Amino acid sequence: MITRQAAPRLPELAGYYPIVAITGPRQSGKTTLARATFPDKPYASLEDPDVRLLATADPRGFLAQYPDGAIIDEVQRAPDLFSYLQTRVDGDRRTGLFVLTGSQRFGLMEKISQSLAGRVGLLHLLPFAFDEIAAARPNDGLEDWLWRGFYPPLHDRAIPPHVWFADYLATYVERDARSLLQVRDLDSFHRFVLMCAARSGQLLNLSALAADCGITHNTAHAWIGVLEASYIVMRLTPFHRNFGKRLTKTPKLYFLDPGLAAWLAGVRAARELSVGSLRGPLFETWVVGEFLKRRRNALRPEELHFWRDSAGNEIDLLVTRGEEIVAAVECKSGRTVAEDWLPPLARFAALAGEPRRVLIYGGDADQPRTDTSVFGWRAIGRAMDFAFD
Repeated sequence: MITRQAAPRLPELAGYYPIVAITGPRQSGKTTLARATFPDKPYASLEDPDVRLLATADPRGFLAQYPDGAIIDEVQRAPDLFSYLQTRVDGDRRTGLFVLTGSQRFGLMEKISQSLAGRVGLLHLLPFAFDEIAAARPNDGLEDWLWRGFYPPLHDRAIPPHVWFADYLATYVERDARSLLQVRDLDSFHRFVLMCAARSGQLLNLSALAADCGITHNTAHAWIGVLEASYIVMRLTPFHRNFGKRLTKTPKLYFLDPGLAAWLAGVRAARELSVGSLRGPLFETWVVGEFLKRRRNALRPEELHFWRDSAGNEIDLLVTRGEEIVAAVECKSGRTVAEDWLPPLARFAALAGEPRRVLIYGGDADQPRTDTSVFGWRAIGRAMDFAFD
């Protein structure tokens, strides 16, 4: 089993709270991590119809089977169970009793906030981080990683990405769309997801997206919510300090896995990403995703933004700490460092109080520069260490 960066956080949370909840996209490794971390706890999956029927029809009897707690998988499938869990843990008073997993952010978080507030330690588990899995594929190039992505099944099974992603979309994403919003026009929803993938790394213009898909603005807004609830996409918010300039207030859209975005955008082989218009956006999608994983795996506030003014000047990623900008990060997919990549960072640093300047690019070699730390893509872990320090 590949060691997850988030693994040490689970026993820590179990020492503080009676319940630990692991949420994240389907097939991100939540169950594997829970069972490996708590091997002595019994396991129940509410995806099993018989188990779900018992948990739904007789929640008290279901929990009585586990006097010392259990791992309960896909717990949002039995919503009434949460109130009984509250009564159970309040009466027991032990920490680390139950470990819950769930793949729908809205369903799980709504029930936690209603019934289990203050009783749950929460971990958001995304697919593999690059540093978790890189050693398993040392000969893969950047294009291979952007094409394959980081979902665990694509690294522990000999399954082609185009086969797995097609099944993932039909089995999970569209099922979530039906269950969360009763989406009936799956053809339109499918087209919407494809359009979103083509826009990963861009400002999110919901009106234009809706028009391209032939749906209303309100429908587009709701469907973006479905994709966020299913941990398929995220919205990166702009940093609000204007430094005397007018700023965009529009968030940027990112897929949380570059491989899924690449497949949805029509990429069918890694070599197609050696050149072309998708290479840059998918590289940026990957970098932003790695920064997000690092924060979530460490149970730290995300504090990630971007900056763009009305003239189109932009910094891809800002690492902040409250009102302070700690690091400004630029993502460039080119294999050779170009001199015109550095001045935008210098100009922004002069405005923002000289935060650390970080450039992550698609080449292999780090480069010592006087004012900017330049990291090759394989060194993204060290780049994050520097940015978050």
